[in-house]
Amino acid sequence: MHFAPFALPFFSFVATLVLAACQPAETPKAPVPLVMVQAATLAPNAENIYSGEIRARHEFDAAFRVGGKIATRLVDVGAEIAAGQALAKLDPADLELSASAARAQLAAAESDFSTARAERERYAGLVKQNFVSSAAFEAKDNAFNSAKARLAQAQSQAKISGNQAAYGTLSSAQPAIVTAVLADAGQVVNAGQPVLRLARPEAKEVAIAVPENRLAALNSAQSITVNLWADPKIVMSGRVREVAPAADAATRTFLVRIALIDPPAEVRLGMTAQVLLAATPSSAGVWVPLNAVVDRGQGPQVWLVQDGKATPRGVQIAQFREDGALILDGLKVGELVIVSGLNQLVAGLAVTPRTLTKPDRQR
Repeated sequence: MHFAPFALPFFSFVATLVLAACQPAETPKAPVPLVMVQAATLAPNAENIYSGEIRARHEFDAAFRVGGKIATRLVDVGAEIAAGQALAKLDPADLELSASAARAQLAAAESDFSTARAERERYAGLVKQNFVSSAAFEAKDNAFNSAKARLAQAQSQAKISGNQAAYGTLSSAQPAIVTAVLADAGQVVNAGQPVLRLARPEAKEVAIAVPENRLAALNSAQSITVNLWADPKIVMSGRVREVAPAADAATRTFLVRIALIDPPAEVRLGMTAQVLLAATPSSAGVWVPLNAVVDRGQGPQVWLVQDGKATPRGVQIAQFREDGALILDGLKVGELVIVSGLNQLVAGLAVTPRTLTKPDRQR
């Protein structure tokens, strides 16, 4: 058979296509998964941070010792008062009338006592001369004793009324700062009803709320540091002065009072403070994030990157903490621990590691 010259290149092209179709297609390479890794480090000290409020150690409510209508209030919130300074006054009309009535009763009792004493002395002379009977003298003697008792009662009542008149002026026995106004002028108050809330500024402390699972760390804290939110450069030492015996019904936290040691003058009541509890240093161990530890039924494990492959390794856990896990055995400082995608890993899987920067503190 004779073929045209132009047909030879065509048959060569068809043969090339047939041979290419018979060869197997190349399998695409599986992508190497990317994993986040973090170097194992020495276990840091555990630290707990709380926010609190600067308060006075001694706080109390000031109240009138008698009831009445408040005529005037002489101080406002934030006022610094001296010992004995007048803070508020009641309407003095009723108190002065009561004191005046007590003085009148005292004068009457003194008059009755003078009369009874003179009668007794006169009858004492008559009974010696047998001009009156002993029974008559005894009657005058009993009247004298009664008048004497009524005089003592009137004297005491006059003192009480005088004191109540003085109680119409509210004052504090110690220097203090007014932190709240609980009653104002024109209001009728009972005896003992709080009118002002006062705080003695000589001893300051921080009030914080501590969850029940942190009380052990609070008791074992080696040191307590306090600084002000308004001025972080002010750093003070503190100590636990008081822990509430029962948790708050709403928040389920315990109120803790941290006494400040030698606070500077810049520390004022009501400021926000930050309390740092430094725990006891950890025993020798290696720290890793909590999400680096898994348990697939063979005990706790961590996954490492060795020679570009994921490798599981069993470890011994010393303690799980809120900021990570403390490993006692099975891991060395500096080894790269995988911290993400652990459930998809298989032993020997090739991975591409990317280092994750460890934060200063994990919450």
